[in-house]
Amino acid sequence: MSLWTWFGLKEGCASTDWPLKGDDDGQPGVLGMPRYDPAKCQPQCDACAQACVTHAISFGAPQGDAAKPEVDWGRCIVCQRCTEVCPTGAFVESTDWALGVSERRDLRQGEAAAEPAARKATGRTRRPFGRSLHIRHVDAGSCNGCESELQALNNPFYNLHRLGIFFTPSPRFADVLLVTGPVTKAMRGPLLETWEAMPVPRWVIATGTCAVSGGVSGGNYACGNGLDGVVPVDVYLPGCPPNPAALIHALLLIVGRAEQRMRGGRIER
Repeated sequence: MSLWTWFGLKEGCASTDWPLKGDDDGQPGVLGMPRYDPAKCQPQCDACAQACVTHAISFGAPQGDAAKPEVDWGRCIVCQRCTEVCPTGAFVESTDWALGVSERRDLRQGEAAAEPAARKATGRTRRPFGRSLHIRHVDAGSCNGCESELQALNNPFYNLHRLGIFFTPSPRFADVLLVTGPVTKAMRGPLLETWEAMPVPRWVIATGTCAVSGGVSGGNYACGNGLDGVVPVDVYLPGCPPNPAALIHALLLIVGRAEQRMRGGRIER
């Protein structure tokens, strides 16, 4: 018996039972997305907006001294600069990791959430994929941060296959197109070719802040502002990068085995 075989038998199963049962998602104590409490904002303070490099925090039309910043978590790269410069604690650190949503507006704090009836109808159309799902991943200009988290899905702890979810090298066998990166001009064509080669029905996950909104480099001479306007998006998952638990939650949203937990920019406990 080899040493590794003996070691494996001695240690037993290393895979987590989450999300089927338990709460060991492998992310305890990990710094997550900042959280924002508008009630704590100081009048005429724009320190957070000045510090935000992706304009996730901005001010709309002037509303006098009581104007509050607007927050778009779809643009957040989790740099924590807002928590460092905020003088009143309106922005604070949290362990809440990024969450996938089916409507882009659900990532904007303060906007109305998507209609529940519309979400239920979408869920019904995905029920045939409840037992199995095949993913084709396309890197459309990512820095490879998202790819490092995607690789973790196949490690012994997360063991994505136990959930009936698999990666496939061919778009012709794929149910889901998982895209990372802001969609560079060089990758726009190959991305569209991959999308067109997939059988119908097919679903798309914008993975990471770059794919959701363009991130830090979005809108420059070489790339766009994410997937919107390129292919239809079914799940928006921000984060820089989103961790493996967030990726699993987004995938389970597609097959109707998880509930959306963020609406109007707020997490529902």
